[in-house]
Amino acid sequence: MFSEENVQLLTSILREDLVQAIGETLVMTFLPTLLAFVIGIPLGVLLVTGEERGIRPLPRVLMQALNVVINLLRSVPFLILLVVVLPVSRFFVGTAVGTRAIIVPLTIAAFPFVARLVETSIREVDQGVIEAAQAMGASPMQIVCKVMLPEAKPALISNVTVALITIFGYGAMAGVLGGGGLGAIAINYGYYRRRELVMWVMVILLIVLVQIFQSTGNFITKRSDKRIR
Repeated sequence: MFSEENVQLLTSILREDLVQAIGETLVMTFLPTLLAFVIGIPLGVLLVTGEERGIRPLPRVLMQALNVVINLLRSVPFLILLVVVLPVSRFFVGTAVGTRAIIVPLTIAAFPFVARLVETSIREVDQGVIEAAQAMGASPMQIVCKVMLPEAKPALISNVTVALITIFGYGAMAGVLGGGGLGAIAINYGYYRRRELVMWVMVILLIVLVQIFQSTGNFITKRSDKRIR
């Protein structure tokens, strides 16, 4: 594993490709996470407020259809979804290969997961607080914006970390089908060419990034939780 050829290849990758690969990895992590929350937060709120005993009940057929669509998208393995959605990526970004192309399937894979995380976070809010807001005459939108989301903030921030790490893992897997970043180097140079040293160094870098995400998320969650101040 530590042959001169392997060491030279690793040195070349670290010198020429590492910065770009880390940048691509971060883009494939943060941008889909942001887009997934833009879509997932309204859906998660709707799953709670639109149910039969919610603050703004919606037709049962609509709620059942929404739950079915979210569950179906969540049940498809990411690599299969990636293959299916690549033509959509080609339509939107003009290519099915590279970092830009992977943003679309990553977002589609992530937003149903995020919607469920948001739903779970909001369900943890004390029902008494919501009932008090209703008794004071607050509208459904005011309850959502001024009660539900602020009260659920620590759980939401914690779930941002969960989503971020999950999408990070999806992005690493995307290297199998033309994605970029550290995962692509690990697969293309390490696995396919049987350069175990390159593969293990990339895996270690991926682990370090996950630990950074998790530690930062834990710190922000604790700072935002008024119960532990």
